[in-house]
Amino acid sequence: MNDNLHQLRCFGCGARVNGATSSPDFRCLICGDLFEVEYPGWVERGGHDRPNAGALKWLWRERRCSSEALDHSGVWRFREMLPILDNFGNAVTLREGNTPLYHLPRASKALGIDQLFAKHQGMNPTGSFKDTGMTAALSVAKERGFQWVACASTGNTSAAMAAYAARAGLRSLVLIPDGKIAWGKLSQAMDYGAVTCQIKTDFDGCMRVLTQVVKEAHIYLLNSVNPYRLEGQKTPAFEIAEAFDWNVPDHLIVPGGNLGNSSALGKGFREMRELGLVARVPRISVIQAAGANPLVRSFVNNHGAALEPVEAHTRATAIRIGNPASWRKAARVIQDTGGWCLDVTEAEIAIAKAELGSEGLGCEPASAVTLAGLKKLRAQGHVGPGETVVLVLTGHTLKDADYTIDFHRGTLLKDEEKAGHEAEIESLRRNAVVVEATPEAVLATIKGKVE
Repeated sequence: MNDNLHQLRCFGCGARVNGATSSPDFRCLICGDLFEVEYPGWVERGGHDRPNAGALKWLWRERRCSSEALDHSGVWRFREMLPILDNFGNAVTLREGNTPLYHLPRASKALGIDQLFAKHQGMNPTGSFKDTGMTAALSVAKERGFQWVACASTGNTSAAMAAYAARAGLRSLVLIPDGKIAWGKLSQAMDYGAVTCQIKTDFDGCMRVLTQVVKEAHIYLLNSVNPYRLEGQKTPAFEIAEAFDWNVPDHLIVPGGNLGNSSALGKGFREMRELGLVARVPRISVIQAAGANPLVRSFVNNHGAALEPVEAHTRATAIRIGNPASWRKAARVIQDTGGWCLDVTEAEIAIAKAELGSEGLGCEPASAVTLAGLKKLRAQGHVGPGETVVLVLTGHTLKDADYTIDFHRGTLLKDEEKAGHEAEIESLRRNAVVVEATPEAVLATIKGKVE
């Protein structure tokens, strides 16, 4: 491991350790907080390992036309920004990253924002943003000689970890909350060969069990407490900046679950600014489901200084987390960038998901909190009509197909959840119509829809 180029720094007390000597649960032995990766050679301007901004931009653009396998990865294409391996030949990749940035014309018009985009991380190999972090952290596990990797998961992490472990020839262990996971995600972990344990608890309970497991066995923990995960997950920030010709949007809106993603993207933009790749960072706002909103409550109660865990309840399973591990990092990103943290209801999530679908962009429910949150931010005057806004969509629509089907059948939401949104919901529902097997019946159906 190239410890001359990187080290781990405790986010709480600032203690620094060699990456290979950190505790199995990646908690600081002094204060118990999480670590993040830092690169000492970048700290001082003119540091001997400090990358040259102009040369990097040229190099990364050239790699898009490269025939080298590693250059096809949207994570390792930017490998100068994450020198965490001794040998990049140990990188385990499924050609993750390089995901599309879509303009949203319908939502733009409805909200009065000309420059509204969606960065669709659901277009990664296993269908979620977790692939960008998993390629980085699992590559570290492989280089350090681990044979087993493990995670607790609400679905997407398990799918990504199992796929990359299979690719690397490693064994994987998944702990999931019993009955509280979208089956499309669980099927991926099974297909990729993971040993899957359904634990009779919630995600936070699974995390507590797994923390003890990795302390007792030589198993590498791959949840977002692992700081190398966040190194991979920061790379969409580079892609977004590159797409805007090394300018940055005014506002980035991210779903809030375990809160590692907002932390990682904030780190990515911050590092680009420090290295002179961009002139500023965007405001970063985090949106949670109203039934799983511990960070929102933290900002309301004490401006993000302390967090009280909640019992999480939301159909957006990817963010059904009541005690997020990376909350301090996320709170710092929101505060440092001047963003906001707010929550949205189950009806608002379902409506936003259907509206994104009408753009031709399917996403899992957790992703749709970004559009629902933007509506509130716009209504509150926090986003102006001339601003450029990017929504981060974290997962593919096929991750939770049952949610989509239930919405269009009208069985997803309870009456009290739909209250005040009935007309909006009905205008978005597209349930299948049963018709006779004749051209006349089909044409009559079309005519009825047009009318």
